[in-house]
Amino acid sequence: MAFFQAQEISISFGGLKALDRVSFTVNKGEIFSIIGPNGAGKTTIFNCINRFYDLDEGVFLLDGKNLSSAKTHQIADMGIARTFQNIELFKNMTVLDNLILGRHRKRRSNILTEMFFFKPVQRQEINSREKAEEIIDFLDLEAHRDQLVVNLPYGVQKTVELGRALAMEPTLLLLDEPTSGLNMEESEDLAFWLDDMKEELGITVLMVEHNMRFVKQTTDRVLAIDFGQTIIEGETNEVLNHPDVMRAYLGEENVCNA
Repeated sequence: MAFFQAQEISISFGGLKALDRVSFTVNKGEIFSIIGPNGAGKTTIFNCINRFYDLDEGVFLLDGKNLSSAKTHQIADMGIARTFQNIELFKNMTVLDNLILGRHRKRRSNILTEMFFFKPVQRQEINSREKAEEIIDFLDLEAHRDQLVVNLPYGVQKTVELGRALAMEPTLLLLDEPTSGLNMEESEDLAFWLDDMKEELGITVLMVEHNMRFVKQTTDRVLAIDFGQTIIEGETNEVLNHPDVMRAYLGEENVCNA
């Protein structure tokens, strides 16, 4: 059984069919990319997974569990974390504090226990800081750990957002345009970390990405969509070289040179 499945998912906004009976499967431990032109419905898929939108039809299954009845705040508890196309950090907090904040769904306390800082709360605080330090080491953020996010270069901010998602210890990580705004060196670092996330942390990655070189470098399998409909799902090279993908998204010349 696939680790994550989208089964015949559809959603409309007014008279516009944003997704039309789209299905795909993501296997445990793989990196799976969704590609397509602007407005194809890629980010809409993520917003439906996160329960920002309600599907008109179809379901998402995570390890056999139906996500359709989960509330928005429960998605993280089910093991799904996400980064956004536009950075969503607390920019007047430090890198370390942003990472610790990513642990908030792991905390089990109430106002009283937090107020008096009882031993269970102390242990949770220690655990959160230890996990944050592990992520700082994993993503080479040591030089920035105590800096305010607002003072950091854009590429470092993107790395901090990735770190905050990792702080949730997800089993499924959703990355929305992770290379957007990154230079070539930063993209290479991200490719390296993705491989480590897969091999060392056992995280399954579902990624929306426009950079075809990056997709080709990092991805196991790909779903291509256009106008909310599936073009093809399959192995990366097969999808990138499919004539319908070339026509709908990349342009034949761009695919051949990717």
